[in-house]
Amino acid sequence: MAYVIAQPCVDVKDKACVDECPVDCIYEGKRSLYINPNECVDCGACEPVCPTEAIFYEDDLPPEWEWYKDAAVEFFAEVGDLGGAQAAGPIGKDPQRVADLPPQNAA
Repeated sequence: MAYVIAQPCVDVKDKACVDECPVDCIYEGKRSLYINPNECVDCGACEPVCPTEAIFYEDDLPPEWEWYKDAAVEFFAEVGDLGGAQAAGPIGKDPQRVADLPPQNAA
């Protein structure tokens, strides 16, 4: 199991979670951030610091956002396990379903 970043992060990408993650497993896509489920140690440090409340434990995702689990798996299936987000830097792509979302309000 792992934590998942869902829709409130799309087009916001605050990155407070990135600073809090002790294993550097939160990667930046074009429109959203993604937690690598193969690298996440389930510590939960990212969840309380997210100002948009976009981070959920995998089993606690709201039903309308459950597909974000698959989006993260798809993202890392395409880009691979890069061994650390800081070294990888921003990745200029998102899974198709995230890329196809209408622009989100970055309120």
